[in-house]
Amino acid sequence: MISIFNKLPAQTRATCLMIVALFMFTVMGICIRLSAEHLPVIEVVFFRNFLAVLILLPLVASVGFGSLQMHRPKLFFVRAAVNAVGMFCGFTALTLIPLAQMTALSFTTPLFVTIGAVLFLGEIIRARRIAAICVGFLGTLTILQPGVDNVTFGALLALVHALTIAIASLIVKVLTRSDSQHAIVTWMVVMQTPLALFPSLWVWQWPDLFTWGFLWGMALSGTIAHLCFTRAFSLVEITALQPLEFIKLPFSVILAWIIFAEWPGLWTFVGGAIIFASTVYVTRREEA
Repeated sequence: MISIFNKLPAQTRATCLMIVALFMFTVMGICIRLSAEHLPVIEVVFFRNFLAVLILLPLVASVGFGSLQMHRPKLFFVRAAVNAVGMFCGFTALTLIPLAQMTALSFTTPLFVTIGAVLFLGEIIRARRIAAICVGFLGTLTILQPGVDNVTFGALLALVHALTIAIASLIVKVLTRSDSQHAIVTWMVVMQTPLALFPSLWVWQWPDLFTWGFLWGMALSGTIAHLCFTRAFSLVEITALQPLEFIKLPFSVILAWIIFAEWPGLWTFVGGAIIFASTVYVTRREEA
């Protein structure tokens, strides 16, 4: 099967890998919510990082621990702290709002990245990108429906999560100039583990057998997703795969319907489509 897969055109292989990655990211979200039904959210955040460390160590050992050298340790810590806050907000949001709404709001992350790149990295943005960003936030308002429905706390947490992930992404962009990919990925979970452990001790509960299954499912699906995601982008240009991101929305709708019996409103689909269209445009302009 592997030999047959490797003979396929690069675009076909990248598309298949991307679809698997997006599905596994959705599975990770399901496992997070199921875990949080039995454990405090901060403890789920701890296990997400701790189990990832256990999974990554053999991979790092195979390439040598010298690849973990940090050239900008302070920036590594800032990234881990920001990402830990974002992870807590995102995990909490998953317990408060429908999975599809969380997914749709996550499409705002590239828009925040573009704005941050202008403000902090000195990148130039032109009128068409500004218009696309405005359209993207119009899509966000379409989902939130301010003035029609009360904006929920979970939706606000989802936006905070998207913002913190954008900030972390900008920091990663700076770190890639001096540090290896292995160092960036591994030190993130290594640093986030104690950051999540200390507050979780105040509300600690030992997982039962079923919860351990959800926790390992969360860690494994997240690891598989990242591996497939990285491999896909090594095969083709990022703009060739960007349109596939929207597949996360139907994945989340179907799985949430099957497992949690929840169905999102029409405006989640409409707003998600608007945000995604503007995100694709911004991405393509960034690659132009």
